[in-house]
Amino acid sequence: MVAIHKPAHDIILKPVVSEKSYALSDRGQYTFVVAPNANKVQIKQAIEEIFKVKVTNVNTLNRDGKRKRSRYGFGQRVSQKRAIVTVAEGQTIDIFGN
Repeated sequence: MVAIHKPAHDIILKPVVSEKSYALSDRGQYTFVVAPNANKVQIKQAIEEIFKVKVTNVNTLNRDGKRKRSRYGFGQRVSQKRAIVTVAEGQTIDIFGN
């Protein structure tokens, strides 16, 4: 199965920088916010192209935006699609760009 090729930076939007995602990096797993219509094959190809690493596994999840209340009524935060990417043993992704 061949994925439709889109520019890699249109698929991978940004890394998720949080305590939980930073703890996963010790196990070789990295979390990214991805385009809502991207599939696992496209995400794998984009990560391998951008960071020059071998991806072994991709897990995706859709997070609904939280419903928030303000003095003017209810609103909703933006929904996101995230991907947890596992890289090959001994390889790392430098998220902070050091």
